[in-house]
Amino acid sequence: MPYLYFMKSKKNGKVYVGSTTKIPKIRVNEHNNGSNQWSRYNGPFLLKYFEKYQCEKDAKLREKFYKTGFGKQIKELILKLIESKNIGA
Repeated sequence: MPYLYFMKSKKNGKVYVGSTTKIPKIRVNEHNNGSNQWSRYNGPFLLKYFEKYQCEKDAKLREKFYKTGFGKQIKELILKLIESKNIGA
């Protein structure tokens, strides 16, 4: 099952938007284990939010949306709501 996810760096507060066919918590653990250079420099991370999709193409399109213009604003609103309610994925 494809997912779209947001994770936030405990180190510097940067938010990463990604898509995966793995369970989001497992994918974030991979990032926390330094799965790529960006993760090694910016981790550790907390999973903040995820969405579940029926097909990988939809998850990829949503990832692209959250990384551009209006989608960035929506992403920030989602994160503010999560943090104000002290909830998370």
